[in-house]
Amino acid sequence: FMSLHPGDVISTGTPPGVGMGMKPPRYLKAGDTVELGIHGLGAQRQTFKADI
Repeated sequence: FMSLHPGDVISTGTPPGVGMGMKPPRYLKAGDTVELGIHGLGAQRQTFKADI
């Protein structure tokens, strides 16, 4: 854990085990939900929808 301050930029890479590296590849699809959060700050949830 580390403290973040105004103006800090968070840059992440691709973690091991991502869908592209699976056999067969596995990607996010309509109906999948991704949730992330920061303790003490909040959380957000995104549900993927099909292209319109």
